[in-house]
Formats: sequence, structure tokens, C-alpha cells
Amino acid sequence: MLRFDPFSDVDALARGLMTGSLAGTARTPRFMPLDLYKVDDHYMLVADLPGADAGSIDVAVDNGVLTLSAQRSAPSDDGVQWLTSERFSGTYRRQLSLGDGIDASRITANYDNGVLTLTIPLAEKAKPRRITVEATGSPQAITTGSD
Repeated sequence: MLRFDPFSDVDALARGLMTGSLAGTARTPRFMPLDLYKVDDHYMLVADLPGADAGSIDVAVDNGVLTLSAQRSAPSDDGVQWLTSERFSGTYRRQLSLGDGIDASRITANYDNGVLTLTIPLAEKAKPRRITVEATGSPQAITTGSD
């Protein structure tokens, strides 16, 4: 199970307002948009990383925290007269807290066409299961004291 921190968005908004970097800059990305959903016995995390250098993508789990980071290189400025520069470059980074029911050793990642996809399996102990009820002893007849 993944834990959700309802205050993380508020904290990010406050940091952005205080530093003036809420909208990012032409050379610094604002955030890494992602989707997270559950399918059967695993979670799927899909993150947009358009133009990220495939070799720079790092997925790590440490002490229950999943960290995603990637780098997108800026084009060379040598001999260039910029007319507009709207494509972000720099480092992208997101962190998510993993719950106890995740099997972190079996997380897999795939990067294809600018999209990073992680499969995050549930641990065996966290999967729902049906408990079999066994009957003990044999049925007994109830007798009364009158003949």
C-alpha cells in the first residue's frame, strides 16, 4: 500500500511562492507529472519524462521511500540566438513513501518514448486471501431427560 501525504502539495506550493519558482524557468523543470493506480496485485506508476536522457534515469528505494530522478540536457548555447525557450531542462525528481505492503525487491522499471513505467508489486503478506473454515468434531444429537 502506498501512503499519501495530503500536505505535500501544500508544502510544494508554499516553497514555490516563497522562492518564486512555482512556474519553473526555461531551464529548470517544475515537476514530473505522474499517474499511480492499482491493478490486481500490483501498482502501476507512469511518469512523463519527455526528452530525458535514458542513462540519467535513476529509480531507488531507501528506507521505504521511492525516489525517481532524471536529467534532461539543455542544447548547446554556442552560436545560438534564442527566439523562445520553453522546453525544460535540468533535473527532475519525485519521492513517494511506500507502505509496508510493497515488495520493493521486485519493482521493475521501463522507459519508452519519454514515459517511465514502474510496476510495484504487493508483498505476499499484503495480498488478500480467503481463510478456510474447518469444522471440528462430529455433530451430536441433543437428548432430553424424559423417556
